[in-house]
Amino acid sequence: MLRSFIMFAVALLIGVSPAAAHEEPRTILFIGNSFTQGAGSPVLRYRPDTVDDLNDEGVGGVPALFATFAEQAGAEWNVSHELRGGSTLGFHLRERREAIDAAWDVVVMQQYSVLDPERPGDATATAQDAPALAAMFTRANPAVKVYLMATWSRADQVYREEGHWHGRPLAAMALDLRAAMDTVHAASQDIDGVIPVGEGWNRAFARGLADSNPYNGRAFGKIDLWSHDQYHASAHGSYLEALIVFGYVTGIDPRTLGPDERAARDLGISTPVAAALQQLAAEQLGMI
Repeated sequence: MLRSFIMFAVALLIGVSPAAAHEEPRTILFIGNSFTQGAGSPVLRYRPDTVDDLNDEGVGGVPALFATFAEQAGAEWNVSHELRGGSTLGFHLRERREAIDAAWDVVVMQQYSVLDPERPGDATATAQDAPALAAMFTRANPAVKVYLMATWSRADQVYREEGHWHGRPLAAMALDLRAAMDTVHAASQDIDGVIPVGEGWNRAFARGLADSNPYNGRAFGKIDLWSHDQYHASAHGSYLEALIVFGYVTGIDPRTLGPDERAARDLGISTPVAAALQQLAAEQLGMI
């Protein structure tokens, strides 16, 4: 009884409907690679005890940020992930099928950062592997919601001469990835949507919140969404990624988490920046 009352009170305080606080826990599976792991930042080892790491590698990552947001929002989720750095969706389909072929309520799938490691920008394999995974999850649970994540522009792929997107605007890579995911989504009846993470990053650059070129030094007062290697996400970048995923999947406005939100505090993200990133995520999701 006391636990129910506390959940009810928390739900009212953060603006979530009391009914949401009484729902049975839902299950969510994240599959992907280092972009979902949070490699290159403290997000990688963030609160691994809050998630079920199917590879048993002690990774918290974006799934742990999702779990932390859900906990604060009074929404009950059992969060699992099967993540392998440098992997494609095809790897998870062929090599990890036994671990992930189960009845999930929601699945978030993240493809390799340039789509195909051998042929950057080529979505041929994605168009085969993503629908095959989605069909597998749908067979296990016909009511499952399967989403593709569209990731961000890699600074190294844009600013370095050997980059596939070199010579094009920074936003172009993220938009190309989104277009590829939209095409795959449209062709599969088992994929339910595309999560616009890369476009959220584009919005942060356009708004002047984040520095758009790490190779010429970070501008005063701006955050760096990339990690030291200029393609993985920093803690700020993964935080924005997780906010967009959380809002998209749950329908909860990220702004209700508040500027003093726990994960931001733990990761050293200031309250003004946390509030700005929550605002930006809500805008990207059309919640404003």
